[in-house]
Amino acid sequence: MSQFGQMPDGTTVERVILRGGGLTANVLSYGAVIQDLRIDGHDAPLVLGFDTFAPYLTHSPYFGATAGRCANRIRDGHLELDGRSYQLDRNFLGKHLLHGGAAGMGKRIWRFDKVGDDCVTLTITQAAGDMGFPGELTTCVTFSLLPDGILDIRIEAETDAPTLCNIAHHSYFNLGGDTVSDHLLTVDAESYLPVNAELIPTGEVRSVAGTGFDFRNPAPVRRAHPVDHNFCLSRERGPLRPVARLASPASGVAMELRTTEPGLQVYDGAKINVDLPGLSGQTLRAHAGIALEPQVWPDANHHDDFPQAVLRPGEVYQQHTQYIFSKETK
Repeated sequence: MSQFGQMPDGTTVERVILRGGGLTANVLSYGAVIQDLRIDGHDAPLVLGFDTFAPYLTHSPYFGATAGRCANRIRDGHLELDGRSYQLDRNFLGKHLLHGGAAGMGKRIWRFDKVGDDCVTLTITQAAGDMGFPGELTTCVTFSLLPDGILDIRIEAETDAPTLCNIAHHSYFNLGGDTVSDHLLTVDAESYLPVNAELIPTGEVRSVAGTGFDFRNPAPVRRAHPVDHNFCLSRERGPLRPVARLASPASGVAMELRTTEPGLQVYDGAKINVDLPGLSGQTLRAHAGIALEPQVWPDANHHDDFPQAVLRPGEVYQQHTQYIFSKETK
């Protein structure tokens, strides 16, 4: 463990470097961020990020973050739960909640609880009322590098009062090249959620058939530009299963995604516009990376027929997600 930077209040930001399964991952105490990720035999980073800490505070669109306590968007920052109304933080367009608020867990300091050569566990507790949410929420995330190129992510959370809990890993992946436009994407989803001009789901669940969002067979990411939509994997959390695949024909690097979650937010990085170099000199412009974020469907509290994100005392939120990397040998 080493110091990577400092928060504005002087709090130390620590970094742990993990190695295993042919992967190397750098994990920060800030936001439980994966700051860098590499696979043996491929020099370039697999994720977007920064070599130093300061840009994470000023220029990062959640690069590598653990987003929550409620990932994605909630219309008007409005929550009604068990007959009570709550005004949540409105940090998106000044109107809606995004990724748990301006100081959600993806922008806070976590505590390193367990540190090993190939795995690490971080914990954060958010007080009742934090970003407007009811209930004190304690969340643990464990990153492990398993054999055969597996980045394994396990997330657990508990609360002392009914609240929302929907946590998403938010790395932007680039498996080779300046952009991901020519990466081949596969998503095992029959339907997706259309959104309005402010990226809030309309409530419709629409078939992907005949649309640019039909990735049931491999297709270039560019076919859907721009995309920032939830793909409907299932109606409830289930067993760990393959749900998506991303591959770079240029580099031969591929990534399979497995998760327990009912939704997958696919964001092609269309709005990335960072006037700073990223890891190893990355150019952080539109489509420089793609985020594949397993989660509950967004704005679910406003749609009774969506999978819900409510967590109650005595329950344990559990998510299991794996990103599995491989590289063709030439």
